[in-house]
Amino acid sequence: MSENIVVVCGAGGFIGGHIVAALRREGRPVRAVDCKPFDEWYQRFDDVENVRADLQHLDACHAAARGAAEVYQLAADMGGMGFIENNKALCMLSVLTNTHMLLAARAVGVERFFYSSSACVYNAEKQRDAAVTPLKESDAYPAMPEDGYGWEKLFSERMCRHFREDFGLETRVARYHNVYGPHGTWQGGREKAPAAICRKVIEAKFRRTNSIEIWGTGEQTRSFMYIDDCVHGSRAILESDIRDPINLGSSELVTINGLVDVVEEIAGVKLHRHYNLGAPKGVNGRNSDNTRIKAELGWEPSTSLRTGMERTYRWIYDEFARQEHVSTKRSSAVAGVRSNAPLRVQPTVASD
Repeated sequence: MSENIVVVCGAGGFIGGHIVAALRREGRPVRAVDCKPFDEWYQRFDDVENVRADLQHLDACHAAARGAAEVYQLAADMGGMGFIENNKALCMLSVLTNTHMLLAARAVGVERFFYSSSACVYNAEKQRDAAVTPLKESDAYPAMPEDGYGWEKLFSERMCRHFREDFGLETRVARYHNVYGPHGTWQGGREKAPAAICRKVIEAKFRRTNSIEIWGTGEQTRSFMYIDDCVHGSRAILESDIRDPINLGSSELVTINGLVDVVEEIAGVKLHRHYNLGAPKGVNGRNSDNTRIKAELGWEPSTSLRTGMERTYRWIYDEFARQEHVSTKRSSAVAGVRSNAPLRVQPTVASD
């Protein structure tokens, strides 16, 4: 029996943490679930039910879904292009989480189930040109998604559809286009382009290297959606009558070089660019066609890239500076310990 709980799977991650924050501001009863240790969650709130559980296991999904009226299923093993191109099997194993959460949601009578899909489901043939035609929802077929990650997302979309058709579970699916913003991954290899470029520019300022490495030619194009738009759109889609997968992304197209221009302007620097042509770069062009979401919701993501990147840059700068400060303090402490340690002087060495 539903207790009207909203379950957020992947709550310790970037988007999940922001959804939890929005729900708690409204006083909704929230169960936040993630497999990471609590101290590794990007955002954690003491006034919600926080659960550490591995949702690849069916029993954990049943426990997580208990008493739930709504489920936001964002839990996945994923990251930026560097991660998904080199970890295809790990990305595809997320199918266990999605399938088991659907089974658990059906078993406990969940009223609405939201699944976060990705623009990586789109046919690669339609993304060969940097001057890409915006991708509409029907462009996912005939299927040729991003290998590994994209195939898993497309399969899980189909699972959502068939659970709705066969079992009456009201599923909603949003295809996210490159979400960015504060309180997300910005280092370690899983970060996406906006955060990675912010970090690289900040590093160049701190280290005074005056240079930045860019993956690919820099002419590949993308659109980037700010996190506030993602949260608003996700919740609106869950509450809507939109049953088929729908784009959720900005339509503001930019080259990676253009994205670097924006961050350099924010930082007040101009860096020498080194292009790593052998690095993962993904498709040549991708943009969101927002015709359908505007028709269905009378809304589309509208935070400008400049506005969103400035907020993101400021947050990453503070995180980087804090990390540098801690590192410097540790180095100073170690140096102090060494300088105060008693010296072992050999008898043959004279002192002044």
